[in-house]
Amino acid sequence: MKKIILASASPRRRELLEQIGAVFEVCPAKGEEKITKTEPGEAAEELSRGKCQEVFQSLEDDVTVIGADTIVVLDGKILGKPGSADEAVQMLSSLRGRSHQVFTGVTVMSREGEKTQTVTFHESTQVSFYPMSDKEIEEYVSDGEPMDKAGAYGIQGKGAVFIREIRGDYNNVVGLPVARLYQELKNMGIQIRE
Repeated sequence: MKKIILASASPRRRELLEQIGAVFEVCPAKGEEKITKTEPGEAAEELSRGKCQEVFQSLEDDVTVIGADTIVVLDGKILGKPGSADEAVQMLSSLRGRSHQVFTGVTVMSREGEKTQTVTFHESTQVSFYPMSDKEIEEYVSDGEPMDKAGAYGIQGKGAVFIREIRGDYNNVVGLPVARLYQELKNMGIQIRE
C-alpha cells in the first residue's frame, strides 16, 4: 500500500479519515489560498487543487495526496473563514433562519513510478438554519468555535443547535465527503484502508 498524505491541517478532516479506517499522514499545504473561479463548485475544486499540487510536487516517491477545501455560499456569495469576531457575527446574522450551500472540493493526485493520476470533484450540501437571536450569535462567537470555520460555524460542534435541516452529505459540511472520496479512490485503484 503506497503512502497516503492529507494536505490539510484540519483536525475535522483527519477525524473523518480516521473514522473510515484510512491509513495516512498529515502534511498541510502552506500556500496562500487564491480563488479565480466564480462558480462555487469550481472555486472549491480550485482551492483543493492548489493545496494538493503544492504538497504533491514537494514529494518525490510513490504517493497519493488528498487536498480538500470547504466553502459556504449564501445568495451566490462565498463565505470563507471569518477574519474577526465582527465578521463572524455578520456571517451568522446573514445565515440565520435561511438556507445556504456548503461545497467541499477534493483533489487526489497519485504517483506510481512513471504513472500519475489526478481526479478533482466537489460535493454540495444544503444547510438550513433556525432563527437565532443576536445574543445567541454573540455568545457563540465569543466561545471561539466559529473562527477557523467557513461560514463561521461548526456543524459537528456547538453550532449543531442552530441547524434545522441538511440535504446531502453531512460529512461534506464537516469538511470531507469521505464516502465519495472512497469511491473515487477505489475507481483509481487506490486502497485507503488497511
